[in-house]
Amino acid sequence: MYRLLAATHGCVRERRNQLAHPAYAKPELLARRPNELWSWDVSKLKGPAKWSWFYLYVVLDVFSRYAVGWTVQERETAQVATALIAQSVEQQQIEPGTLTVHADRGAAQRSKPVAFLLADLGITKTHSRPCTSTDNPYSEAQFKTLKYRPEFPQRFGSLPEARAFCRDFFRWYNHDHRHSGIGLMTPAAVHYEHAAELHAKRAQVLAQAYARTPERFVRRPPRPPALPTAAWINKPTTEEAAS
Repeated sequence: MYRLLAATHGCVRERRNQLAHPAYAKPELLARRPNELWSWDVSKLKGPAKWSWFYLYVVLDVFSRYAVGWTVQERETAQVATALIAQSVEQQQIEPGTLTVHADRGAAQRSKPVAFLLADLGITKTHSRPCTSTDNPYSEAQFKTLKYRPEFPQRFGSLPEARAFCRDFFRWYNHDHRHSGIGLMTPAAVHYEHAAELHAKRAQVLAQAYARTPERFVRRPPRPPALPTAAWINKPTTEEAAS
């Protein structure tokens, strides 16, 4: 009977209504300079009691890894996100049509207030695919750097304590942290375009060291790490680019 129904009437199929998920395109975003592509996200920080949380909002420049804005609040809301993004845009003096802001698909990230703000400011917005953390790798890596610090506490006793800790962390992260992804420069040096000068000074120091003791360098004269020229979210492969 099932064979006859399948051959004649196509009746052997799932008859219940099935949820059809939309097809989400993989975001492929490129930044060649500071303030061309930002990534923002929200992470939970454990509060003083079980099931209590503080929420850390961070807006990160993808090219330089510079945290252009951050705040710690008691709740995750669209209003806090819009205020932080608007403040960051004003401080960085972003011109309309020059910036893309990328985020995942959280409630605040997909909220109408954030969408309306970005549209008013002339900023392009993009989102990660659902349940795909690799579509927002720079924010995820920055949160990991924060939470893997030796001094990161098990819990924060109060909101002022969490803010004080993050204030010290972001001062270190922006101005002292030598980031391996940007040629061991600090995010501030790359963001404010001091990296080329520092790179030249490093090359000079290494050349002097090689001239004094060339026997220490067996394979080749030392060179400082290359400066970043581009930062991708989901860089296309050669086959994808060709198609």
